[in-house]
Amino acid sequence: MRIAVIGQSLFGQEVYKELRKEGHTVVGVFTIPDKDGKADPLATEAEKDGVPVFKFPRWRVKGQGIPEVVGQYKAVGAELNVLPFCSQFIPMEVIDHPKHGSIIYHPSLLPRHRGASAINWTLIHGDKKGGFTVFWADDGLDTGPILLQRECDVEPDDTVNTIYKRFLFPEGVKGTVDAVKMIAAGTAPRITQPEEGATYECIQKKDNSKIDWNQPAEAIHNWIRGNDKVPGAWAEVDGQKVTFYGSTLVDNGTTANGKPLEIPGASKPGLVTKAGLVLFGNDGKTLLVRNLQFEDGKMINAAQYFSAGASSAVELTEEEKAFAEQMRAVWKSILTNVDEISDSTDFFKSGAASMDVVRLVEEVKLRASDLQLQNEDVYMATTFQEFIQMCVRKLRGEDGEEELVVDYVEKNVNNMTVRIPHQLFVNGEFVDAEGGKTYKSINPTDGQAICEVSLAQIPDVERAVAAAKEAFEEGEWGKMNPRDRGKLMYKLADLMEQHQEELATIESLDSGAVYTLALKTHVGMSIQTFRYFAGWCDKIQGCTIPINQARPNRNLTFTKKEPIGVCGIVIPWNYPLMMLAWKTAACLAAGNTVVLKPAQVTPLTALKFAELAARVGFPKGVINILPGSGALVGQRLSDHPDVRKLGFTGSTEIGKHIMKSCAVSNVKKVSLELGGKSPLIIFSDCDMDKAVRMGMSAVFFNKGENCIGVCVCVCVCVCVFR
Repeated sequence: MRIAVIGQSLFGQEVYKELRKEGHTVVGVFTIPDKDGKADPLATEAEKDGVPVFKFPRWRVKGQGIPEVVGQYKAVGAELNVLPFCSQFIPMEVIDHPKHGSIIYHPSLLPRHRGASAINWTLIHGDKKGGFTVFWADDGLDTGPILLQRECDVEPDDTVNTIYKRFLFPEGVKGTVDAVKMIAAGTAPRITQPEEGATYECIQKKDNSKIDWNQPAEAIHNWIRGNDKVPGAWAEVDGQKVTFYGSTLVDNGTTANGKPLEIPGASKPGLVTKAGLVLFGNDGKTLLVRNLQFEDGKMINAAQYFSAGASSAVELTEEEKAFAEQMRAVWKSILTNVDEISDSTDFFKSGAASMDVVRLVEEVKLRASDLQLQNEDVYMATTFQEFIQMCVRKLRGEDGEEELVVDYVEKNVNNMTVRIPHQLFVNGEFVDAEGGKTYKSINPTDGQAICEVSLAQIPDVERAVAAAKEAFEEGEWGKMNPRDRGKLMYKLADLMEQHQEELATIESLDSGAVYTLALKTHVGMSIQTFRYFAGWCDKIQGCTIPINQARPNRNLTFTKKEPIGVCGIVIPWNYPLMMLAWKTAACLAAGNTVVLKPAQVTPLTALKFAELAARVGFPKGVINILPGSGALVGQRLSDHPDVRKLGFTGSTEIGKHIMKSCAVSNVKKVSLELGGKSPLIIFSDCDMDKAVRMGMSAVFFNKGENCIGVCVCVCVCVCVFR
C-alpha cells in the first residue's frame, strides 16, 4: 500500500522502518519542525531513505485546514494514513482523504483513558491491566472504532518509562504494523467503542502534578509513578519545588531509621534513610522514593538529601583531562546548537532530550569500558563540570556509594583476629532478619556457640528475590559487558586469596574442618573455581546452523545463550565455601543473580564471602545470602515464581521434594546433586597395605563428610580356570 506516516519520535521512526520492511511504499512523512536545529528521528530516517518529508508547524487555523498544507498532503497520493504518535491536530479532510482512511495508535485499552496522558492515568488509577489500541480515526477524541487491542500486566512499581519500554513501545510497533497488514488483507475489523467504562482525563503537566499528601500511601505511590518521568510529581520542601522519582511501596513490617524531613501537608515527616526518602500516607503506610530533582534541574539520590553538594571537586590527572576533552567533543556532537561546551553548559537546558541521554551513556561506554553509567546518572549531573566530576569519581571508585556497614563478631583464634559478619546479606546490605530472629552457630569441635546468626524468614526471602530480580532486569548487572563481569569475578578471587587464611579459619571454626585442609581445599579450590568461571564470562555463545533445502538458501538458524534470571541455591554443610563457589560462580559467569541459602549449621563463610563480593564492587542485589531453615527458606525458594532455576546439593529424599515443588510452582529449571553409595572394590592381587591406606583415607577424608566417601568395602577373589 501507499502509506503516509503522520507523526514523530522514535516510536514513529520504528513504525516507519517496519512498514518499509513489510514492502509498503511510504509516499510521505509528515512530522514536526526541527527543534533547536535538530530534526525529529522520524524525519532523519525518512530523509536518509529519500522519502519526501514535510515539517508543517500546523495543519489548521481556527479549526480549518490550511489549503497549502492540505494540498501538499493530497499530492502524495496516500491510500492509508498511519498516525503512530502525533501531537498535532490533523484536519478531517486529511483523515478521511485516503481510500482506507486513517489509523491511530493509542497507549491505553480504549475506551478507558482517552486523552493525551493515557499512560500516566493508567498508573495513577492503579490499573492492573494496561495496553494499547489501534483505532480508526474519526472526528472525536480517541473515540473511533477499534481495529486492534493488546494488553499487558501493570507491575506494582511500573512507571510511565518502564511500561512504555517494556511493552507499549516494542509491542505497539508490532501491533501498528499488524493492523496495516489486516487492512491490506481486507480483514481489519471496525468495532464500535462501548460507552460503558469510557473515561477521559486531562493532560498531565507540571502545574497539575502536585502531590496531595492527604491520601493513602498506595495512592501517593501511584501518583508519583504515574508522573515519572514526565511531567514529574512534585511538592514543596524547604521552600522550593522538589520532584519525586523512583517510588516503590514499602513493607510496613519493617522499621525505617533516618533523619526527619518536614514536608508541608504530609501526615508526618519523611525520613531520609540510606535506601532513600521514606514517605507516609494518611493511612500510616509507607512508600520509598529513590531520586529527587530540584528546581534548577539537578537530580540527586534521595538518600543524599542532607549531604547534597557537600563534596569538593576532584583534581584531574592528565589522563582524566584527556578523557574530559573526549567527552567535551561528544557533548558538542549532541548539542549541535551550542557554540562552545563550557564547564557550566547544562545538558538539558541546552536542548537535550531523553534519547540524547541514551546516546551519551553509550558514547561513554565506547571511551571508558570500565565506566557503567545509568541514565539517572546523567540527570544527576547536568552541567559538563558535574558530569566529568561524576565520571571521574566513578572511574576512581569514589562515586559516593555508601560504605558497607558490617556488624562483625570478632574472634582471636589461629594467631589472628577473624571478623565474621552474622546478619543476612540482602540487596548489598547486612540486615537483621524479619522480627530480629536469630539462632546460635555452634563450633562442632567443642559445642560452644560461635555467635548469634540472623535466621531468615519468608519476608526476607521475598525481599532477597525482589532485589535479585531488580538487579537482573533493571540494574547495572543486567547491562554489564560480559568481559566486565569477568573482571569483577577475577577481582573477587584475588580478594578471597588475600583473605584465604581468615576464610579457612572461619570455615574450620564453623564446620570443624581441619585448618590445613580448609586452606588448601575448601578455600583454595573455591578461589580456583572463581578464576575458572571468570574466564568463561565472554566465551558463552551460541552457534549458527545452516538449513538444508531452505528457500531461499540464504536462510540460517542461530542460537543465542542468555542468562536465566534469579537463581536459588541451597547447599550442604560438608564443604560450605566450595559448594557455594561451584554453584555461584557458574551462575554469575552466565549473568544471573543469586539468592543462596547456606546450610543452617555452617553459614559463616558464605556471609564473609558476601562481604568480600560487596567490597570488590558487585552491584546491589546480585548476591544475596539467607541463613535459615530448609523447610522455610529452601521451600520458599523452590516455590517462588520469580526464581527461574534452583540448584540443590543434599539428600535424595529432599531432592525429590524440591523437584516436585519446582515443577508445580513455575516449572523452574533444577540441578540436583544427591546422595549415593560409593564402594571400594579390592581385588585379591592388589597391594593390601596400599589398599588399607587408601580405604582409610577415603572413609575419613574431611572427617568422613564427603559425597564420594566410601560406604561399602567389597573384596573380590578371582579364580582363573585354564
